[in-house]
Amino acid sequence: MKHVTTIKELRAVLEELPHPIGFVPTMGFLHEGHMSLVRRAGVECASVVASIYANPTQFAPDEDFATYPRDIPRDKVMLEAEGVDAVWIPTTEVMYPAGYQSWVTVEDVTQPLEGARRPTHFRGVTTIVSKLFNAVRPDKAFFGQKDAQQAVVIRRMTQDLSYPIEIVVCPIMRESDGLAMSSRNTYLNTEQHQAALSLSQGLMQAQAAFENGEGDATSLRQIVINRVNAENLTSLQYVSCAHPDTLEELEGDVDRCLISLAVFVGKTRLIDNVLLG
Repeated sequence: MKHVTTIKELRAVLEELPHPIGFVPTMGFLHEGHMSLVRRAGVECASVVASIYANPTQFAPDEDFATYPRDIPRDKVMLEAEGVDAVWIPTTEVMYPAGYQSWVTVEDVTQPLEGARRPTHFRGVTTIVSKLFNAVRPDKAFFGQKDAQQAVVIRRMTQDLSYPIEIVVCPIMRESDGLAMSSRNTYLNTEQHQAALSLSQGLMQAQAAFENGEGDATSLRQIVINRVNAENLTSLQYVSCAHPDTLEELEGDVDRCLISLAVFVGKTRLIDNVLLG
């Protein structure tokens, strides 16, 4: 596996790799969720490139950029074990050189849900993903369904900017107890981890109700709200029942929807979701 830092080094490596090239962008501190993307890329593509970059512009000043977990030596070992051809680990000087002032913004689908609570977040996401796409020029890029709104936003950006890249969204990977895998799970102590299970349990209860004929958006939201609020250590930020493509909030009977939520467990903010129909 080649390790590169600069765009010039990256391009030299890319010239030697057979197409199609699959790309897995990450912020590091890899877990099985990331590895599932790498394996999917390996199945669908002749070459696999990963990036590791904790992007500062998608964190607000009061968020956890400084303490976000990092372990690049461990990450590289994990990627090499999965047969990744190259890993790009750029510095902030490479990604945002002195005087940087250009941004990529996507409008409507960034406004609700995460965008309403983290107003600068998606500008950082779309800008860094656009820069990564411009540098790697992959044939396919692989993202996880756990960041459901991010996947919608990146699909929209890719289509709007005419990137010749197929966006592949892979299923959420969960721990054995149902908790969606996340680098931030390492912040949780044992008691908080138990409380965090209410996210996935609430979603699964809503899914079971939907499959048994409950189609009212308000009722589906309330099922999730009730389960999360039953825990003393949780603080619910939002529960949404939205159209999976537009992210517009739904009311009344639905035959297809994305139920998503954000919850603080102690000081740790966790997200999860399920697609119904």
